[in-house]
Amino acid sequence: MPDVGTTGTPEAHTIDAGRAVEWFVSGWQTFMRNPGVWIAISVILFVAVFALSLIPLLGQIAVLTMLPIAGGGLVLGCKALGEGGELRVEHLLEGFRQRGAELAVVGVLYAVGGLLAIGTAVLIGSGGAIGAAISQGWPGVGMATGGFALGALVYFALSILLGMAVWFAPALVVLHRIAPLDAMQASLSACLRNFVPFLVFSILAAIGGFLAMLPAGLGIVVFAPVMVGAAYASYLDVFA
Repeated sequence: MPDVGTTGTPEAHTIDAGRAVEWFVSGWQTFMRNPGVWIAISVILFVAVFALSLIPLLGQIAVLTMLPIAGGGLVLGCKALGEGGELRVEHLLEGFRQRGAELAVVGVLYAVGGLLAIGTAVLIGSGGAIGAAISQGWPGVGMATGGFALGALVYFALSILLGMAVWFAPALVVLHRIAPLDAMQASLSACLRNFVPFLVFSILAAIGGFLAMLPAGLGIVVFAPVMVGAAYASYLDVFA
């Protein structure tokens, strides 16, 4: 498959919160165009993630590096379906063939950001623990509790920002040939600009993910492709 897309960062548009529901509808429609291949892709990807996760530390880094590469390929798969083409299992590797190095950098930056978020949270929590050790009685307990709570809150906030930074990044890299860091900055800016729609989307995704896990987790092989299609629909809404 030849390289696709246009060069340069597209302008991000502001959209209505109600569009979040339409993204899931579009994601379901994308899944139903070729459910067999989507399920096969889900199974292959989950097996690969599980196998890599068994390797301490390096496995987790490999997973975070691999996911944007796979995501870039699946963006191309969604684009092919939207243009009347076919989705193939090989789309999992299409991102690697076209922009593998750049997509891997997105994953590495995400992994580094995650480590920094954890380190920041631990540092804040440790500060509360040290203060508790110095203080006596209830003031020390309050200081420790406050430190751990603040650390958890900071980690949660940083994780959300990291998630926003990688949400559109694979699509921007493979479809617009944008440098990894620039793609992540554009993704973060677009998500912040549309914070309410993405808040609605996140709530719906959390509910959908919970329901998908109820039948022994089997529903996830359907929910994951729907999420991929929904993510592509959000990209079209915001950037196309």
